[in-house]
Order: sequence, then C-alpha cells, then structure tokens
Amino acid sequence: MLISSGLDAALVGALGLLVGSFLNVVIHRLPIMLEAQWRLECAEMSGAPVAPDTETFNLLLPRSRCPKCGHQIRWHENIPVLSYLFLRGRCSACGAAIGLRYPLVELTSGILFFIATWKFGTGPSALLWSGFAASLLVLALIDWDTTLLPDAITLPLLWAGLIAAALQWTGVALPAALWGAVAGYLSLWMVYWGFKLITGKEGMGFGDFKLFAALGAWFGWQALVPIILMASVIGAVIGIAMKLSAGLREGGYLPFGPFLAGAGITAMIFSPDAMLRFVGL
Repeated sequence: MLISSGLDAALVGALGLLVGSFLNVVIHRLPIMLEAQWRLECAEMSGAPVAPDTETFNLLLPRSRCPKCGHQIRWHENIPVLSYLFLRGRCSACGAAIGLRYPLVELTSGILFFIATWKFGTGPSALLWSGFAASLLVLALIDWDTTLLPDAITLPLLWAGLIAAALQWTGVALPAALWGAVAGYLSLWMVYWGFKLITGKEGMGFGDFKLFAALGAWFGWQALVPIILMASVIGAVIGIAMKLSAGLREGGYLPFGPFLAGAGITAMIFSPDAMLRFVGL
C-alpha cells in the first residue's frame, strides 16, 4: 500500500513539474496582460486612440522565446528541469543565461504536487490541494516581482475553498470556511485602515485582504491566527535582514503576499495546529 501511494505521488509530482513550466509562463505574462488591459481601459475612458495589437499575447501565444535573441524555444528545450541542466542554464542560440528561477519553480511545483498526493491521496482532495499550492506559488512570485495579487487568481481561489468545503473535500465545515473568508478579509481590512489613519500611508494592498480571505476559506477561521503569525514573523525577519543588507527595493517596502502564501503552503503541509505547537502556543 505504501509503495502504491509513493508511486501515485511520484506520478502526480511529475505532472507537477509540467504544471510548473506553465506556472513560469503565468508568473511572467499575467502582469503584462493586466497592464495592457489597464492601459486599454484608460485609453477608452479618456477617448484617446488605441493602437491595435501587432501580436497576439496571452498565456498560450506566442510561444516562449529567448528574451535576448528571440530564439523560439523548441519542445526538447522546454522539458522541466532536465532541459535547463542539459543546456547548462543558457540559450542554445545565443548563449544568454537562463534564470535559475525557471527550474526552481518547476521543481517546487513538482514537490508540492507530490506532497499533496502523499498526504491527501489520489482523490479530489489531492487535485484540489495541488491546485491550491500552485496558485499560492504563482501569487507569491507575482507579488514579489510587481506587488500585485491578481483578482484573476485570488478570487477563484477563494470560491474554490468555499465550494470544496461545501462538498466536504477539505475537511473544513462550510460555516468555518465562510467565517474564515469573512474574518480573513475584514481583519486585514481593519489593519489597513487603522495604519492609514495613523500614518497617512498604505501598509498593504487590497489583494492581501482577498488572499487572506481565501486562506480562511480553505482552512477555516481557526487557522487564521497561526497563518498570520507565521507570515508576520517571517516577513519581519526577512525585511530586517534585507534592510540591514541594503536589499530593499526603492521605497523600502516589502510585499506581504509572498509570506501569506508561504504560510498557507506550510499550513497545507503541516496543518495550522502544528504551526501553533511549533511556536509554543
């Protein structure tokens, strides 16, 4: 039985590597697509002429290419992790370096899919939690790069948590999931406005409210305290370390979304109760 479970988890983990390759595309292209959409909406509202797009640009088209020389990535150059190792991290056409993030995202996605299947089995729960982990991975990196948490991911993640609770696929009762979503959103909403009233500055974005609400829907209101504690402590430690090393970006800010996402993935792996026990609560 254990061998069978391990084989199933390994197969789903391999699928996770392939999904990770697509996640790299989403992380890179979705913010560009959103920015283009916002420019178009602004132009339409102002009555300014809108230049037609010269090339279709979405999550599927055009095919991936080298950003330096434009070489179109062939299928055998796009095998998760293996192609990066075979090419020694460089474009086959011009020799430009390929970012290490790409294979790391693929590998992380594979590991998360493996863990979800190992922990939850091969039923709907494993697929749900794999999708949950993939969504958080994408959100963490988009927010780190752009300080955006797209509604196109946070809102479906929130609804998926509520629907999964209603279908009893996550082990969280629907009332707990519903109030988790409500409490997650309102708690950070109040922190936001309290901080703004005191300092006149915005301490976080509305995407953080929606992400925390989604985590409340997936884990229930009881999990919100350990999740926010972990995210806050790790965020503070990394923020202080980056400030001391002059690694903070212009403005001295650090997005909170990656730490919320990391706490959510940790809660999936170890459970919120284990997180509280780890810190002695």
